[in-house]
Amino acid sequence: MLSGLTVRGRCLLAAGVAAAVCSLVLDERDLLRIAAFVVVLPLLALLLAGRARHGVRVRREVLPGRVPVGGNVAVRLHVTGSGGVPVGGLLLEDGVPHALGGRPRFRLDHVRRSGAVLEYPASPGLRGIHQIGPLRTRIGDPFGLTEFEHELAGRSRLVAVPKVVPLGGLPAGSGLGTGEDGSTRLRAGHGDDDTMVREYRHGDDIRRVHWKSTAKRDELMVRVEERPWHGGVTVLLDRRSAAHRGTGAAASLEWAVSAAASICAHLHANGQQVRLVTEDAATLSGGPGPFDGGQDDSAMLDALAAVRPSAQRDLVCPQDPGSGQELIAVLGATTTAGVQELTRLRPERARSLALLLDVRTWAGDPADGSFAPQRTAERLRASGWTVVVVDGPRSSLAGAWGRLCQTASAGTAGSGAMS
Repeated sequence: MLSGLTVRGRCLLAAGVAAAVCSLVLDERDLLRIAAFVVVLPLLALLLAGRARHGVRVRREVLPGRVPVGGNVAVRLHVTGSGGVPVGGLLLEDGVPHALGGRPRFRLDHVRRSGAVLEYPASPGLRGIHQIGPLRTRIGDPFGLTEFEHELAGRSRLVAVPKVVPLGGLPAGSGLGTGEDGSTRLRAGHGDDDTMVREYRHGDDIRRVHWKSTAKRDELMVRVEERPWHGGVTVLLDRRSAAHRGTGAAASLEWAVSAAASICAHLHANGQQVRLVTEDAATLSGGPGPFDGGQDDSAMLDALAAVRPSAQRDLVCPQDPGSGQELIAVLGATTTAGVQELTRLRPERARSLALLLDVRTWAGDPADGSFAPQRTAERLRASGWTVVVVDGPRSSLAGAWGRLCQTASAGTAGSGAMS
């Protein structure tokens, strides 16, 4: 309990005890009265501050609980007290991370039984799942003899989702959402599940032949058993730390995350089923199941808010992330091995499009020879990809997407960089 005394309170208490000893030695009753007062004063302040500490309750409210980067948030603290807090006694400090703007402080001279509402603004400058709190208080007395630190409220969650940029248009002729992968959905029979089949290709296992479809079409058809998800579009986000440059909100990874979020939201708005995956084929949102025209962007945005850089060095997917469907990739620095991997992943009968970031400009060194985006883009185009190079952090995402749509619609692998 005495740990709540300040240096001033301890000195006063020690002086009172010393005066009391002296009064007994000198047999001075007046000095004893003064000593008693000096001793009782810090102890009384300690008692009152301790009661105030246990009598204060705070509830935190974050409105809204999820906002895009740069959005405005109102944090409200509902303070209630039983018996009131002494004048000059209550100092509140909320634990707000630097990405949200700093630590606000409030001083309350009195807390009525009806309570008080304190409010402060916050604005996330960086994507992520932020924790606000804990809320701590320092309760003292008007004389500065006591001071208690006490945690009044725990942590509250605030989700800062990536910024979604409005986009326009779709790549004409790319077959987005039509599932043009050479497979056909046929009804195997009454009560049977749908079966995905395609034409027999040289090297296919004869055990995969679907005889009912073969008899119906009068040509060999095989089951497509390794594609659990069909229809729609796959958006691939390259999140490798080795593929990106820059730090904080100005990093190339943040531009790529915003691009992936904007593309997914745009395709959703145009009635497409979208699956979002990372460079290691991990699914962030979307997946097996029937198409739902009212597909919600919330799960996708929440997943992207939590995305962290990957330690994987090269772009190597353990499995086909697109399952043979339309593939749109947002890529960072890509090596020759990465180009070969993307060539392998490219669907045979579906369009593959990519936004390739010139990450050298994010690092502030456009002359860096460790990565040649134009050369990488030419290699990808030679393998059938439609590629647009994004040349810096100030590049317009809407402009880059528009150029990608135009290039894909024209059926040519256009060249040049976006500015």
